[in-house]
Amino acid sequence: MQNQFQPAQPRMGQPNMNMTPPNRMTDQLNHGGHEVFDLHEVLAGMINVLDQFMLFRVFIKDQELLDILDRQYYFILDQYNITCECFTTGTNPSHHTKRYMMRQNNNVAYGMKPSQPKKPNTSIEEIKDQGISGHMLGLIKSTASLLAMTALEVTNPVVRRVMADSVPNYIEMAYEIFLYQNKQQYYQVPQLSYQDMNQMTSSFVPFTGQPQMPNPGQFYKN
Repeated sequence: MQNQFQPAQPRMGQPNMNMTPPNRMTDQLNHGGHEVFDLHEVLAGMINVLDQFMLFRVFIKDQELLDILDRQYYFILDQYNITCECFTTGTNPSHHTKRYMMRQNNNVAYGMKPSQPKKPNTSIEEIKDQGISGHMLGLIKSTASLLAMTALEVTNPVVRRVMADSVPNYIEMAYEIFLYQNKQQYYQVPQLSYQDMNQMTSSFVPFTGQPQMPNPGQFYKN
């Protein structure tokens, strides 16, 4: 008598209808194992960024920083939603990846000015916009790195595109926060001397001419 806890085995020559051949994988399951683990980390990371942005909002005093946080929050939330969609279904999400548009100009103030040394806060009352913007920048930069690394391991073409298209947006968001910090003198940018800068920027020149490519196997002997 057949063991009631064991699934019935197909007879010789009869296909097993419970198994999906790898070359007939459904869209929903069109993911590699490494990809699945990485996407769980990405989605959990996005939730972490959203939750922390919500916490930061309570302490922000500068309206400009609050505007940056709100715009980035809702952009990341939309990115989280379409990432969930394509990861769950294996197919195109409800809309393409949007392009983040920052409102800061590209003017960077170079040079160092005297400032107070930094140290850990001793109480919650000492939390200021400088520290919050620094936390925001760190979160966005780490997420950008995670997305870039994940995109290299994704096998599903739709999820891969969504991951890859997200990276430039996080770079733009990080740059926006940096520009805000730089304008407030939170993030100062030192420069080399003119002589050193000129030497460094002139260290490489474009390649011209036609490269002499070796023939395949040219340096191998039988």
